[in-house]
Amino acid sequence: MSYYELHGASSDKIDVHTAIKNVDQGLFPNAFCKIVPDRLTGSVDHCITLHADGSGTKAALAYLYYKEVGDSRIFRGIAHDSLVMNLDDLLCIGASGPFLLSNTIGRNAKLISGEVLAEIINGYGDSIETLGRLGIEILPCGGETADLGDLVHTLVVDSTIVVRQARATVIDCSNIQNGHVIVGLASAGQATYETSENSGIGTNGFTTARHALLSSRYLEFEETYSPEIKHIAYQGRFNLGDVVYPKTTLAQALLSPTRTYAPIVAQILAKHRPSISGIFHNSGGGLTKCIRFGKNIRYIKNNIFLVPPIFSLIRSEAKLSFSEMCQTFNMGQRLEIVCNKISADAIIAIAQAFHVDAQIIGHVERSDGPNRLEIEHFGEIATYEHSGS
Repeated sequence: MSYYELHGASSDKIDVHTAIKNVDQGLFPNAFCKIVPDRLTGSVDHCITLHADGSGTKAALAYLYYKEVGDSRIFRGIAHDSLVMNLDDLLCIGASGPFLLSNTIGRNAKLISGEVLAEIINGYGDSIETLGRLGIEILPCGGETADLGDLVHTLVVDSTIVVRQARATVIDCSNIQNGHVIVGLASAGQATYETSENSGIGTNGFTTARHALLSSRYLEFEETYSPEIKHIAYQGRFNLGDVVYPKTTLAQALLSPTRTYAPIVAQILAKHRPSISGIFHNSGGGLTKCIRFGKNIRYIKNNIFLVPPIFSLIRSEAKLSFSEMCQTFNMGQRLEIVCNKISADAIIAIAQAFHVDAQIIGHVERSDGPNRLEIEHFGEIATYEHSGS
């Protein structure tokens, strides 16, 4: 059993995929998101996607830091995380907006005050305004705040986004082609539209990150973990205020806002959509996300980015294998674009114009059997096979 699973989480969600295997998969069964007919207008040339996701247990980490420093503005980033987890999934089907946004907040009202709620709501507003200036139109449609103190120990921040697009613009991963290259876009650094250095961690793997890095002093906050895992909770060496690598505290690294690639992908789609056969948002499942898409595909990633410091720290403290790290974290590249080699340099240049590093990190080959993935980095090799292909 993996470190992640021991703490009550799953990177591959096999049981979830089993539960939904007989559910209608929509118009494009192998697209990154489920896409349905446009029954709102009746247009046979258009389709609609409604997507739901959230900030996960990163919200519990924000709560811990809030209890430590007393600054409710910390929660603005959690709203941004929740929005981006939806928005960037939708980029993978070629959606460019406008997007309709609704949010759902579940809280323990005894611990999460109205002041915190206001910061979350303002956080959504900040992100919408910033993205709007970059040409990404998001229309806020309200939401729901539920007081669920007997079920939610701290806070759950989720969002739902709806988008309509022409069917002809959909990127369908069933079209992933033999010989196409994989362009990776870095998750760390500072994009032109970001206000600070990004650690690259995003919003996934926080169950592992929290319990591997944070010290036992946080056990006093029993509302942030399940009593069933108390014996393995918070086994790390650090406090949130500790400097873990140059000029960066643990809190800054872990609460770094999830990067959105929306402004970059909007330009890429406008100029190179026909050259693209797939886009992957490396959220749940990390670098192995791609293996669920396409058929009879062998993905080879043999030129991934240097691993950002936050991932190296987590790995060394949790004593995780290279294989488990790749299944849990994005490892420095949270978006991958599968395209023909001719367009790769131009796509890389668009990303770099936003100060986001990009490079060819691998390629695609045909496989006679199930989808396979091979990741190689400085002599370490991890291999995976998707039994559901």
